[in-house]
Amino acid sequence: MKLTKTYIKGFLLVLFLVLLLGFSNHKNSSRPVDRVTVIFEDGENLFMDYGMVDKLLKQNGKTVAKQAKSVVNLQGLESNVLKHPMVESATSYLTVDNEFVTKVRQRKPIARILSSKGSYYLDRLGQKMPLSANYSARVVLVTGRIDTSDFKDVFKLVMAIKSDAFLKQQIVGVQKRKDNEYELQLRVGKQRVQFGKVTKIKEKISKLNVFFKKTLADKSIEKYAVINLKYNHQVVCTKR
Repeated sequence: MKLTKTYIKGFLLVLFLVLLLGFSNHKNSSRPVDRVTVIFEDGENLFMDYGMVDKLLKQNGKTVAKQAKSVVNLQGLESNVLKHPMVESATSYLTVDNEFVTKVRQRKPIARILSSKGSYYLDRLGQKMPLSANYSARVVLVTGRIDTSDFKDVFKLVMAIKSDAFLKQQIVGVQKRKDNEYELQLRVGKQRVQFGKVTKIKEKISKLNVFFKKTLADKSIEKYAVINLKYNHQVVCTKR
């Protein structure tokens, strides 16, 4: 009998807690949104500003501020932000103190493509990205007849340059030639660096590094007009 009473008390306590929690959730969801906060991940808002994101956070043509939390469509609002061409990812949520928060990660360009088909960026995911009226990124300029079929090669080549602390300071441009091979353009100097096809990237980058460090040390780099990396285990140069 005592055991039965204990079970009943326990059941009633659990029921009370469930009802209390349900009432609390209902009351919380009926409260209006007090404020809207936009957070740019990595602290960067170069291509977009807070006002641009705020305009995307509309529900039925109205801002979510002052609307009841229960009617806020988080998934729909996230979708609105994700449709913007400068957004890589977005997350929206409501807090217990009635704040609506949207975290935005902007796309990051690694190269600017300049071709007969127009000018645009290639982002860190290897995808085409439009230019922005708000900000112009200082990235490697890629020229020539570039189309979507070249994105994979351009991405691999530019990322290899970016990952090398020395070369990313020396190389400012990449040109695709008519024979579908690539040349690298230097920040200082008029040497043509013939990279060739986008193959054996690590080996070619390593050879170029060794060549630069040697010729910069002995100040002989200006003697050369062409630096050819296409041959195995050697750098073939043409003097001026």
